[in-house]
Amino acid sequence: MRVAFLGNDAWSVAPLRALVDAPDMDVDLVVTNPPRAAGRGSRLTPTAVADAARSLDLPVLEVDRIRDGEGFDALDTREPDAIVVVAYGEILTPDVLDIPRLGAVNLHFSLLPRWRGAAPVQHAILEGDETTGVTVMLMDEGMDTGPILATVETAIEPEEDAGALGARLAELGASLLVETLRGLDEGTVELRSQEHTAATFAPKLLPDERTIDWRQPADAIVRKVRAFAPDPGAVTTFRQGRLKVLVARAHHPGHAGMIADAPGPGAVLGEDGNPQIQGWPGRVELLEVAPAGRKQMKGAEWARGARFEPDERLG
Repeated sequence: MRVAFLGNDAWSVAPLRALVDAPDMDVDLVVTNPPRAAGRGSRLTPTAVADAARSLDLPVLEVDRIRDGEGFDALDTREPDAIVVVAYGEILTPDVLDIPRLGAVNLHFSLLPRWRGAAPVQHAILEGDETTGVTVMLMDEGMDTGPILATVETAIEPEEDAGALGARLAELGASLLVETLRGLDEGTVELRSQEHTAATFAPKLLPDERTIDWRQPADAIVRKVRAFAPDPGAVTTFRQGRLKVLVARAHHPGHAGMIADAPGPGAVLGEDGNPQIQGWPGRVELLEVAPAGRKQMKGAEWARGARFEPDERLG
């Protein structure tokens, strides 16, 4: 089966490798975004998919949008049996969807119709979902609205952050994707319409959503930390500087050691070990942080250097 692959980020790499490893799959073209400025010095950096594809000696086309002439022409010329889309970030137009014999197939990191959109992993964690999964669907003109071909469900581990969960879903979805493509080609896969009235949406998270509000309950704050970890990281302020919180643990009212007459939100509690910050209610233990311009470190190491003043607060 001739396949054109569209993807960008690191979570797209495992499905790409699974297609390359499958003896009956021929990845004829990889389409990804052009290099972007990233990191200190704003050095132009290729996408994770571009790097992986070149290491696998696959033809790579770097374009901003498929609908532009070069992208469309490359797909149309190759006449793939299927277009496979994983974390690509563009809704394909009807003329692109009509190119492949079997259609365009998307691996989505949620159990559709829950969490349609660009950030399903992060929203599942933010909302406290206990389970999630992957969906292979046949794409149509809408945003994650096409008929479902296959799904796999999995539990979200209590301390799993977005990076770890996304990587695990990518591996889980990689094998499902290959199996589903085979079934689609053989006519053994049953298409199932989505229940559109049950849809929830997962838009891309905005930079200001990273900021921790210490007036929230401790468990909600920790979910935010997990949803933004490891990159870009949830943030708070400390002495007019920014502090990135990367790993945290919630302690609820009634937990051993909880102070009955707790101070207000953001108050720093305790001087030994990892600092604990007052939420409302509950406390948040900072396990790993990254002060502005410094590397990631244990919360206790940061606290020793901070030398907290009485009544000091974050945020």
